[in-house]
Amino acid sequence: MVYGSRGSRGELRCEEDDVEDGVVEEVVGEFLGDEVGDDDVMEAEEGEDEELIDVEALEEEAGRVFAEFSKSLSRELKLDDEGEETKDADRRRRRKKRMDRSIVPDDMLPKVAIVGRPNVGKSALFNRLVGGNRAIVVDEPGVTRDRLYGRSFWGDCEFMVVDTGGVLTISQSQANVMEDLAITTTIGMDGIPLASREAAVARMPSMIERQATTAVEEAHAIIFLVDGQAGLSAADVEISDWLRKNYSHKFVVLAVNKCESPRKGLMQAADFWSLGFSPLPISAISGAGTGELLDLICSKLENIKEPDNVQEAESYVPSIAIVGRPNVGKSSILNALVGEDRTIVSPISGTTRDAIDTELITADGQKFKLIDTAGIRRRAAVASSGSATEALSVNRAFRAIRRSDVVALVIEAMACVTEQDFRIAERIEEEGKGCLIVVNKWDTIPNKKQETTMYYEQDVREKLRTLDWAPIVYSTATAGHNVDKIIVAAATVEKERSRRLSTATLNQVVGEAVAFKPPPRTRGGKRGRVYYCTQAAIRPPTFVFFVNDAKLFPETYRRYMEKQLRTDAGFSGTPIRLLWRSRRKTEKRRASGQVSSNNVDQDKALAVAT
Repeated sequence: MVYGSRGSRGELRCEEDDVEDGVVEEVVGEFLGDEVGDDDVMEAEEGEDEELIDVEALEEEAGRVFAEFSKSLSRELKLDDEGEETKDADRRRRRKKRMDRSIVPDDMLPKVAIVGRPNVGKSALFNRLVGGNRAIVVDEPGVTRDRLYGRSFWGDCEFMVVDTGGVLTISQSQANVMEDLAITTTIGMDGIPLASREAAVARMPSMIERQATTAVEEAHAIIFLVDGQAGLSAADVEISDWLRKNYSHKFVVLAVNKCESPRKGLMQAADFWSLGFSPLPISAISGAGTGELLDLICSKLENIKEPDNVQEAESYVPSIAIVGRPNVGKSSILNALVGEDRTIVSPISGTTRDAIDTELITADGQKFKLIDTAGIRRRAAVASSGSATEALSVNRAFRAIRRSDVVALVIEAMACVTEQDFRIAERIEEEGKGCLIVVNKWDTIPNKKQETTMYYEQDVREKLRTLDWAPIVYSTATAGHNVDKIIVAAATVEKERSRRLSTATLNQVVGEAVAFKPPPRTRGGKRGRVYYCTQAAIRPPTFVFFVNDAKLFPETYRRYMEKQLRTDAGFSGTPIRLLWRSRRKTEKRRASGQVSSNNVDQDKALAVAT
């Protein structure tokens, strides 16, 4: 065998100094048996010749194995709206050429808030301006509730667009509020007293309005959106009065949406002159009139210059997705982490609809992107509810898992681990994301003792066997207890997920594991042999084992090898992938003819008889 390493080439590589002569010689001896025993005699009788294996070819093959595995896994985990997601990715790539030229941070860009009553097309316009499918768009009122931010540009002008929930400023009965905001007091609210449900419903309009007010206060320009097809309403009049009274110093554009026809659009827009603003007919769906709208907005925005103290290449910012069942405290955790009411917190199930991205900067200056998601209910329950909005919200949650680096799986302390928690955990592991388990509402556990945490953790480990490697954090988000430990644990998990083992260390660990417990022998007397092991990728750590026959390594032995890797090399909080590749004699002989003399001359490789 030739044992060596190739040079650095991206993430699918090993470092140049991975192979150390003394360590490699010892490891190869453990792999292939410097001390000849009965097993070696039997395998020698099978006719195995002394062969050389080109390590550089193996490293390249490991990259191909990983690429094939990634494609196969992506097909298995295809989301319901994968087609739309692909289109969004294409749009983002086209826009990235322009965006990459600017290194102005998001918080320094001017903000443009979109406000209006429910169901006038604010989220559709938001998606049009940011160039993607970021916000959920459904033909029903009250879909958007929290603030949603997106980066946009027009010409040389860059700005942040803020989507807001529909503002209900008119006094209405509770029944009308529930109808206008599509609120239910039955689904997912079992165990909550009726009085609490009614109080939550009564508070919902004011909480949505508070989010919209925050967006308007921090905005440099405001798009006041109305529905041209529905015509002028009393709510539009009150919103216009509110804007003139409180924000007359800000630039306001009155955009009349749903004006697909240019001729009818002028007639539809004429109804809104009484609001005191110059109406501009647009169509968020077709894009008609949005160019004129952007010209007006950008004419009033200050062009932010790139600061001198910002580095040319922005460093990698880990994303942390907060997921779990409804009403486990995900939004409370986000608010406690950022120190403000970034999202609406309510006992009403399904309060959070979109995936809300928020940047967090810790006390030591480390940046994270937090993603709050909608509660994930069972697929059957979502289907039986008949709500298109909930189905899209759950799909957004799964997409948030896919685009995150670390997932905080939130479970409720009193409920402990449910079947749905287990299903979410399986999805996290399949996606290959780092994970930590957050046991929220820990204060609700009665009569806690010193042993309570130990017994509780044993119960969680037993029920979430898929995530037995994930750290556990106990928190009470509403009181802010131990919330900071979530970020500390997430940072540790991300470091482990991005860690790469040197080839020498990796093969030493694998060699010791094989020596301690050799692969089982088949009835025919054959036994699996490990020729070479390399780390093919990070995030998650992926290892490729080149063996004589992958079928000779049963699932129990593969789990044993994963356990040994974790025991000896760490990787806490992240799944690891073990890919097994058979190396037939013909493949080994072909590779042996490709061995370069440079590897041997440089003492980067060692020839050993197999």
